[in-house]
Order: sequence, then structure tokens, then C-alpha cells
Amino acid sequence: MPMKLEGSCRCGAVRFAVDSHTPVPYQLCYCSICRKQQGGGGYAINLGADARTLKIEGKEHIGVYRAEIHDDEHPIRETSTGERNFCRECGTALWLYDPTWPDLVHPFASAVDTDLPEPKERTHLMLKYKANWVEPDIAAGDKVFDLYPEESIADWHKRTRMWVD
Repeated sequence: MPMKLEGSCRCGAVRFAVDSHTPVPYQLCYCSICRKQQGGGGYAINLGADARTLKIEGKEHIGVYRAEIHDDEHPIRETSTGERNFCRECGTALWLYDPTWPDLVHPFASAVDTDLPEPKERTHLMLKYKANWVEPDIAAGDKVFDLYPEESIADWHKRTRMWVD
């Protein structure tokens, strides 16, 4: 049975619940979008969950931000398909939904109120874009990537035997 994740914004205007087979907060993303939209040590942690099970209270308080993607390797700017949902009252980042993968929703661990399992290892990604003031805390056994790893959130959970049935 998947793990039920319950979360909320800081002011309490939005509450949500969703089922997850992949509830371990192991991925730390250092990209400027996550850093600037969420702050929190210069990175964001995304979990995976079943979009069909997402239940929301306070939908009228939710805003959606779609980031503009640009970097030194791709001079053409494009708008991300990812929809970063946040509370319009207090600014809390809640989850990311991308219609490219309609079965998934990615709650931000920072908005989850449920106690989450501790990861056996972490994956540090998008380090190419970290701010100069960020000092990643990379432990022995952690994986490090300048961009994205090939291993999916689901594959990581299965490999580390942290998949929740």
C-alpha cells in the first residue's frame, strides 16, 4: 500500500494529500528555478506521487508558476511545461505537476507534514547551476550530477529497496 503524504502551506490556506510509492526525500536540486522559487538551502527536494490520488483543500488559494528555461548552452528561451503550484497567500511551494507525465505529481518535501523515510543516500543534481554561496553537503555514497541523473525517482526507490507497495 502506498504511503499517504499530507501537506500544507505555511498559513494553512491550502492542504493536500496524495499517495506515494516514492516518498523518500533523496534528491537535492540546485537549479536556479528551485532555489529561487523555494529557497531552503539553495535546493529543492521533489518526491513522486500518484496524481490521480491528489486531494486539495483551498484550491482557490493556489497559484501556478511556469518557469522560463534558459542557460548558456541553449540561447533560445522556452517556458517549462512544469506547473509549480504554490499558495498565493503565503508563497509556500507545494508541488510540481507536468502534463508531460500526467500520472505523476511531485510534492515538495518542504510542504509535506507527514514524517518521511530517511534516505540511505542522496542524489545532488543540477550542480552546474548552484549559487556560488551554496556548499553542498555531499556524504560518502551520495551521487553527484552537473545536470540530471538518468535514474528516475521510481528506479532509485526500487534500487535502494525504499519503494513503498
